[in-house]
Amino acid sequence: MATSVTPDAISSVLSNPSFDSSSDRPEIVVQVVDLKPIGNRYTFNANDGKTRVKAMFTASIAPEIISGNIQNLGLIRLIDFMVNDISSKSTKYFLVTKCEAVAPALDSEINLESKSDEEAPELKKQKLEHSPANDDAKIDVSTGITLKPKQEFVAKSASQIMSEQRGNAAPAARMAMTRRVHPLVSLNPYQGSWTIKVRVTNKGVMRNYKNARGEGCVFNVELTDEEGTQIQATMFNDAARKFYERFQLGKVYYISRGLLKLANKQFKTVQNDYEMTLNENSEVEEASNEEMFVPERKFNFVPIEELGMYVNQKELIDLIGVVQSVSPTMSIRRKTDNEMIPKRDITLADESKKTVVVSLWNDLATGIGQELLDMADKSPVIAIKSLKVGDFQGVSLSTISRSNVVINPESPEAKKLKSWYDSEGKETSMSSIGSGMSPSAKNGSRSMYTDRVVLSHITSNPSLGEEKPVFFSTRGYISFIKPDQTMWYQACKTCNKKVTEAMDSGYWCEGCQKKDEECSLRYIMVVKVSDSTGETWFSSFNDEAEKIIGCSADELNKLRSEGGETNEFQTKLKEATWSSHIFRVSVTQNEYNGEKRQRVTVKGVAPIDFAAETRLLLEGISKKSQASH
Repeated sequence: MATSVTPDAISSVLSNPSFDSSSDRPEIVVQVVDLKPIGNRYTFNANDGKTRVKAMFTASIAPEIISGNIQNLGLIRLIDFMVNDISSKSTKYFLVTKCEAVAPALDSEINLESKSDEEAPELKKQKLEHSPANDDAKIDVSTGITLKPKQEFVAKSASQIMSEQRGNAAPAARMAMTRRVHPLVSLNPYQGSWTIKVRVTNKGVMRNYKNARGEGCVFNVELTDEEGTQIQATMFNDAARKFYERFQLGKVYYISRGLLKLANKQFKTVQNDYEMTLNENSEVEEASNEEMFVPERKFNFVPIEELGMYVNQKELIDLIGVVQSVSPTMSIRRKTDNEMIPKRDITLADESKKTVVVSLWNDLATGIGQELLDMADKSPVIAIKSLKVGDFQGVSLSTISRSNVVINPESPEAKKLKSWYDSEGKETSMSSIGSGMSPSAKNGSRSMYTDRVVLSHITSNPSLGEEKPVFFSTRGYISFIKPDQTMWYQACKTCNKKVTEAMDSGYWCEGCQKKDEECSLRYIMVVKVSDSTGETWFSSFNDEAEKIIGCSADELNKLRSEGGETNEFQTKLKEATWSSHIFRVSVTQNEYNGEKRQRVTVKGVAPIDFAAETRLLLEGISKKSQASH
């Protein structure tokens, strides 16, 4: 079988170090073998019939693969690619940034050397005849595949190439010409010299710090290349002071002589395994006349209704919402140094019909915050990058030093959100996302979507909570409520503490040291909770028990005292049974008659959000699937 791959192309490239940087390199046709998706990119083996080399398509080529233009076992012409090293190994791989499909999938992998000696000369001869339709093109007579003629490869010295290309070019342009511009996806810590062309899509503020090694300053920028790949670059001290003014948000730069290392997940703000450090010897030149098709800022928005899964996590999130209200500026004393810092709270809503409070700090509170206060009656849309998710009032958001706020961004998400709000959102009843979560407290309360366990995790570990209370979230059904248990106690209407009946009339509160003619009833009850793995008893107090039963203790007591043929008390308990909830619980050890027993106490109750539960299940399935591979 004859083939249209370029014979010995791969070995020629690998043996010629300057091959990939020459503007006169010939075009190469290879076969795509073992095509596989890796994230939003695809890897494959490039095959020229004799030699195979690992290769990767950049993300911009993915649509060609998804559409079927480029197929496994098909042929492609390499138009633009680079040869890189795989980590610290001597193995090379091709990074393909531009190519075109030549032919769809062949029947099998091309292998010239597997043919007999008699056939080999014919295969190597490549019977090519001139196409009658085009004298400049040739046709492989055995396959009918048209190929453009390969350009003659002319070896040039580095000085010749430099003198031809540099001319009177500006410093930034000279940097691009002297060193090939690398896509961010191709960078790794083991590479030699490189140059990247990137846009600054986020810029943090200069921060001063103090630690055991002394004092200093630091700031970060987020850089995005033409493919949309991002990386975070950090500068300390002299480098921070040198480059802080030079880096301007939205501008394009050529950067070289930076260092790469594995990203610290605690401070990671972009999806990249590596992060960059620039020192005072790094080169940063503005590409003033260069155009780049890169969004001014790249956001990965999280809907407000999904924020619960990010509570108290290290991962930062991006948010877009319609401004519902803006508070005046407040001054908060920072615990670390007693310094007073400005803060302003804004409430945002989105199409999930949920609201959340975002705290703006420092310059964002006094600058952008004041601007938002002035235009709050117009309900502007804002996008915020890099927010920290906390558990105050269930769910709360705070800006950090690298957070960035954009008012009325020109993006499809913003237009869609504004259109929804103007047409129906402003008339819609909204609820706070935090209302379905446990309140913030020192008792370990957090989002209902953190520390999720099944009941057997608690019941099969009798030593849980021995040293200190431990906290979990779990989903279960109320399977039984004892009707004859002590379900409430008589409480002071002022402080909620237990009262005793006075000698004459009324009730005496030891805490308030006073007598009142009336008292209120507050729940103190146990309920049996079940799930697919087991069952156990939960102790629940007033607020949580009200959510379980559906009425106050005073109301339930009234139903029990009424009696009658239709026992409304029993009916109320029956209605509460076999209802499902998400519980936030604490597990402790109590001693009873010299024996330690496990006690599970309800700290929060929330209804089932089936959309959020489904996302949680899918996330768990995805993690197990990745672990199995």
